[in-house]
Amino acid sequence: MSNDSLLATLDQAVADEKLTAGARDNIRIWLTEPRYAEYADQVAEHIKNEQWQALDDAFWTIIPFGTGGRRGRMYPIGSNAINDRTIGESAQGLADYVKEALGEGTNFSCAIAYDTRHRSEHFARLCAEVMVAAGFKVFFLQGHRSTPELSFAVRQKRCCCGIMVTASHNPPSDNAVKAYWSTGGQLLPPHDKGTIDKVMSAGEIRRADFDEALAAGQIEICQEEIDALFIDAVVQQQTPGPRELKVVYSPLHGVGATAVCPVLDKAGFADVEVYGPQAEPDGDFPNVPGHVSNPENPAVFDDIAAHAKSIGADLALATDPDCDRIGCSAPVTLDADAEWKTLTGNQIGALLADYYLETRRDRLTPEHFNIITLVTTQLTRRIGDSYGIRTVGDLLVGFKWIAGVMDEQGPEKFLFGTEESHGYLAGTHVRDKDGAVASLLLCELAAKLKTDGQTLHQKLESLFWQHGVHSENTVSVQMPGSEGMGRMKEVMAQFRSDPPSELAGSKVTQARDYLSQTTKLPSSSGSFADGSEAPLDGPCGDLVILDLELEGNYVAIRPSGTEPKIKVYMFTYKPAEQLSSLEAAHEELSERLTALEADMRAFAGV
Repeated sequence: MSNDSLLATLDQAVADEKLTAGARDNIRIWLTEPRYAEYADQVAEHIKNEQWQALDDAFWTIIPFGTGGRRGRMYPIGSNAINDRTIGESAQGLADYVKEALGEGTNFSCAIAYDTRHRSEHFARLCAEVMVAAGFKVFFLQGHRSTPELSFAVRQKRCCCGIMVTASHNPPSDNAVKAYWSTGGQLLPPHDKGTIDKVMSAGEIRRADFDEALAAGQIEICQEEIDALFIDAVVQQQTPGPRELKVVYSPLHGVGATAVCPVLDKAGFADVEVYGPQAEPDGDFPNVPGHVSNPENPAVFDDIAAHAKSIGADLALATDPDCDRIGCSAPVTLDADAEWKTLTGNQIGALLADYYLETRRDRLTPEHFNIITLVTTQLTRRIGDSYGIRTVGDLLVGFKWIAGVMDEQGPEKFLFGTEESHGYLAGTHVRDKDGAVASLLLCELAAKLKTDGQTLHQKLESLFWQHGVHSENTVSVQMPGSEGMGRMKEVMAQFRSDPPSELAGSKVTQARDYLSQTTKLPSSSGSFADGSEAPLDGPCGDLVILDLELEGNYVAIRPSGTEPKIKVYMFTYKPAEQLSSLEAAHEELSERLTALEADMRAFAGV
């Protein structure tokens, strides 16, 4: 078929509603523009075979940069897929922007690492070839390594930028690139938009030969050097104390054993067993429920915790595939037959914050600070208040904002950063969440509590008595494809234009819209449609928060920046002075969370 025939066939497919107009427009570009010439035959073959669904999925939009970089399903062709072209564009755009931003005379360099996913090494080598062709020296971590180690490498080697090839805890079908600035943090304004503009306008993808560049010294393999320095930097965050703890650790088929195991060993935790069925690096994540290695999912711990209990362990710990998040399961009491339960990301963060501050109590000043986001539990803020430190919390979702605040307000006074999605950081060795340092702190805390005759769950209960019971839940509503994107926009517009006046039997007192940076107030009738507005002082982003009449109770809704879904965050709270029974408070808040979810789903029609 000629190009004209192929283009006519595309038009007919749109007329027959087999293909969206957006997909057709992007396919036209890949068929006709010289920069996509090497992919044209594959595109044409798909058209001839009438693979309309595959084409629509791969081309209906251009895969964007979100809160965690450019992430999506792998497919050999397509503007909305992860493939050689979209990865190459990402590296080319980053290189072009860095050169423009830093100017001539700069010694351009880039650190690159990758995880255990399918094609991760291939994509990492491709990125290295692009960066070398653009005039960069590349520091390459050969063999799968953690995302925080990449952040560390950028800082250690004083690179202009960095690239991590990983899709974090996404399904096996996905991969991604995360782009880092010279700080070791992910791209922040104005560098994010500047890079995106260069990526979107990338023409020819210029590549050097990896092996030739390696022989010429333009690529330096440096993982042994960086490994040792990174582990030392993490272990510097340790606090002397008990180390009698039996741990079962799972890397969930990811990179974690390269970071967590040597850190725990060097810190004196000698009784750590790597959970065998999930120890082998494997991009299919074969022995994980649903093949999704996400430590946020309690089901991930079913088998790990059962094994831990059977051997008399004290803690079950897991990291996601690129080892920047952790999750855990622990016995409720110290009884041998005690029930094991997982802890949420908010609960782990609060426990670690309290432990980190308690062990450094003598050094704290009012200038020291913790960092949370707008969707992180307020328990962590209240803990910080009790130690007399500041908590910075008016931040959008994404650890890059936490990293940015570290540098803005002074890393020498930074203590601890946490977000609800199981990401934590102590220390200044990196500018991203770090599963290795979080694992170290959690093991230290569990060992100390064991000596004191307590479990993690019992310690959490004591924090509730002190600061009030905080109970949260996050619900993700999947909305894949072009139709899903449209529906996501509709749902967000609905919450912005006329949010619900009541949720779970409690009045909504205000709606904070961080995109328009306005606060909507209801009229005397309770309706927001004819209410008033006031300016909202805060970051600009696609997030709406509905505050309830009950103190400390609120709901947040936002579209994910990395996956096709909407996320709803629900926060409930009962003040300490109102507590007479923790059991009764937990039951009350659990019922309220259930009602909040039901009302939010009903309002949004999802």
